[in-house]
Order: sequence, then C-alpha cells, then structure tokens
Amino acid sequence: MLDIIRRKKESAIVKLVFIIIVLSFVGTIFLVWGKGSDGIGGGKSGYAAKVNGSKISLEQYQNAYQRIRNMYQQIYGQSIPPEMEKVLGLKKVALDGLIDNMLVAMESKTMNIKVSKEEISASIEAIPMFQKDGKFSFDQYQQVLKSNRMTAKDFEEGQEGELILKKTRQAIKDKATVTDADALAQFKKNNDKIELEYVAYSPSDVLSEVKLTEAELKDYLTKNQNEFKTEEKVALSYVLMDVASQTAKVTVSDEEIQTYYQKNIDRWQGKDGILPLNEVKEKVKAEAIKQKGAKQAYELAADTLFKNIKSGDLNLIAGKLGLKIQETPIFSASAPVAALAGENAVIKKALELKQGELGGPVETAKGIYILKAKERKAAIVPPLSEIKSAVEEKARVAKSAELAKQKAEEAAKQLSAKAVIKTQSTGSFGYSAKGEIPAIGVSPELTDEVFKLTVSQAPATPFKVGNRWFAVRVKNRLEAPKADFEKTKEELKKSMLPKKQEEALAAWTKGLREKAKIEINQALVAEK
Repeated sequence: MLDIIRRKKESAIVKLVFIIIVLSFVGTIFLVWGKGSDGIGGGKSGYAAKVNGSKISLEQYQNAYQRIRNMYQQIYGQSIPPEMEKVLGLKKVALDGLIDNMLVAMESKTMNIKVSKEEISASIEAIPMFQKDGKFSFDQYQQVLKSNRMTAKDFEEGQEGELILKKTRQAIKDKATVTDADALAQFKKNNDKIELEYVAYSPSDVLSEVKLTEAELKDYLTKNQNEFKTEEKVALSYVLMDVASQTAKVTVSDEEIQTYYQKNIDRWQGKDGILPLNEVKEKVKAEAIKQKGAKQAYELAADTLFKNIKSGDLNLIAGKLGLKIQETPIFSASAPVAALAGENAVIKKALELKQGELGGPVETAKGIYILKAKERKAAIVPPLSEIKSAVEEKARVAKSAELAKQKAEEAAKQLSAKAVIKTQSTGSFGYSAKGEIPAIGVSPELTDEVFKLTVSQAPATPFKVGNRWFAVRVKNRLEAPKADFEKTKEELKKSMLPKKQEEALAAWTKGLREKAKIEINQALVAEK
C-alpha cells in the first residue's frame, strides 16, 4: 500500500488536485468553524498553534486533520494505516495549512483586501450542491445548511473569508512575471542539445588505493563502536505454565456463556446473519472456558510471582505452582536456544532482566512463563586486536567513499579551470524532466545545472549519481535557432506563468512564516 501511495504522490495531476482540495477545504474549515481574537482562530481554551498571538483552536485543527485524512482515503479508495499516515505527514499538513491561512488572512488586512456581498452571493450560487437543474436553489441551500447544522450567517461569513484568502493569494500571483530572459532560458532548455564530458569515481574504483594506519583503524572503531558491539546475552532459568492444564479445572455459568456470546457477537456469523446462541452454545462455551482458564492461569502466575519476587527464589515459585524449572545456556536475541525459538516476547523480557532478577509473567501461545536471569553478559566492544579484520574492511569501504568524492572534487576544479584531462563522453542529448543523462544515469539536479551552461563551462562541484561521483563539463552545445524562439516566445511565457505564480506565492508565504511568531503544540503533530 505504501508503494502505491508513493507512486501516486509523484503524479503531477494528483499533486495539483491535492493542492486545490487542501487549500479549499482548509480555508473553509479555518474560517467557518469557530472564531477567536480578531475574528480568526480562537475556539476552546486549548490550542493547536499560536500565530502572532492569535490562536488556532484544537477544534479547528481536529476538523482540518480529520477532513484531510478522509480526503486521502476517498482519493486512494482505501483506509490509511498508521505507517502510511506517518509517511504522508497528515498532521503537519493540516496544521501548516491552517497556519498559512491565518497568516494570509492577517496580511489581507494590511493589503486592504475586501469582497463585496455580490461576490459572496455569486460564489455561493456557483456551488453545485446548492443547485437544482443547473441553477441555484435557495430551498436546497437552506436544506443543505440545516442538514450540516450550519446557519446561513456562519456559512456566508466562512465564504467571505475564503474569498478573501483567494483574492489575497491571487494578488500576489498577479505580481509574478515571466521575463524574456526566463523564456529564453526555458526555450534553450527545451530545445538545445548538449554533450558532456565527464570523469567518474566510485568507491570500488579507488578501494585498492586505500591504505589505513593503525591510528586510523582505532579512530574508526572509536567513532563507530555500535557497528562492532557484541550482542547482549542471557542464560535463563524459567517455569512454563500450561494453560490447558488450568482450563481443565474451569467451569462457566449460563450467564458467563451469554456474556461471552454478546461480547463476541460478530464471531457467530452464519449465511443468513448472526446465529442464535442455542445453535452455537457448545462452541461459545468451549471458547468462554478457554478464555476464563487463560485469565485465571495468568492471574495465578502473576499473583505467585509478585508475592515472592523479592526473594528472587524461582524454586519457591515453582514449588507453589507445581512446575518444573527449566534451564538454558547463554544466548543472544539473534541466536536463541531451540526451546525458545519464536518466543520473541520471552526473549525480549529476558534481555531486560538484571542478573539474578525475576520477571514475568509472559504469556505466549505455548503458555505462561516466569523467568530468572541466572547470568548476563553485557554488550561490549572487543579490543581492536580481536576484530581488526572486520574494522579494517568497514573502514576501507568508508575511506574509499571519501576518496572517490575527493578525486571527483579535484577533477571538477580541473574541468572548471578548462584543464585538459582524460574524460568520457555522454554523446548528444536533450533535456529530460526526469533528469536522464546518457552514460551517467538519472539526476534532475545535474540536468538542470548543465543546461544553464555554455560550451567549456563546468559546475564547480561534482554530483553524486547512484554510488558514483561525477565531475562534468559541457563539451558541445547545439543551440536551437533564435528565430524559433521569437515565434514561440509569447506562448512559452504564457505556459510558464502558472508555475512562476505558484513559486511567487510560495516564496511570499514562506516570507510571512519567517517574520511571524509561531508557537506550535508539538504534542499534536508528533508521530508515534
């Protein structure tokens, strides 16, 4: 599922749809649901954020977050699990949208942006949910608002606020222009062909050149101790209570059977719906007994352990429970003893215990464990003399990566200085939005950089593509006819304008944030 959402997020169309939706509904939520100081923010006593002293309420944040989450679910046609929500950062998206809207609303006053009653009416009449047979219906308008528990006054004020946001943003966009120089640069990028000469270095290319001193190995080990630590190890004594043996002693009343049936009603589904208790009573009874037995067994183990835990005497506990003590040799989490294979909860608990300490109960499919750590070995970093070959192997790989970059940086300096050095050629190629460069690979950053350059020019620094560092220089550039540019200039400027406007708006909004005093309730956006 995560792969699906990542792929879809890369779609320009999906991104555009999301931007439109988010700006629209967050704007409405922000201005319709509750008001505070200066008519923006506020709400209940708690707050999601404070922007220049004005609050964004918890209610506004929760509504925005829930709606944006629902929007993603509707677009992707599936529920959003926690790990996907973390990747998408929905909490931050919701709060950032509210903060930006508050900043824009504040700035709109400075800019004296206003909307007329006629504009508000026109915008409401254009909303499809208020139309009947393609025309605005006042009755339908009232019905929709009533069904959403909203007054016309609240909605119209919200609509006014949203229009002010749109007008303010549009005023910033309208200031953006595409110059002839911008258009020419884009024309050349779209139509020129270039050929690069390059020098490449990968860690494997220079690995044989790496020589390390004893001091360098010691330094690497000191800085990367966690890579060479031994695992923590523990040897256990433990008892294992078989739940089935306890269940054999358990009985359940009709009332308990009825309660278990009701609490687990969805488990008794038949072809025609929920099966009545009398048809599944024996099955319900067996499961109720099993659950009750497991609960009683756990409570018995826990009670016995806690009453005797200070003694540290597992023999005493085993005697009271009538169980036999079992022993393990010392083991680590990655190489458990055969008796505990797959018992991850037991192993985790065992490695948390101090030597001589009792712990548990730990319940697994096999039963209920009570543990004692009879021996512990802490994780340690062995001396270099014992692990020298392993340290040297990793240190050489790390050093070779540094050396490859250093060599590429030196080559980049030489290419920039127009020095003659041995290079390879990409052959002639045109601009690719994906950043595809023959013989080099995919690098949008490198592609954008080289198409700004003329013959013999070179970027001052190398670029990493995959695991290789590339120093490049423009060897040839075949320029498209200037006459073709003049023919298409105005059309090109027109096509470039929307992006230029969005960039101008983004830069302006970023500037507002940088100047603002913003206090965020971090507990709301923290990813667990």
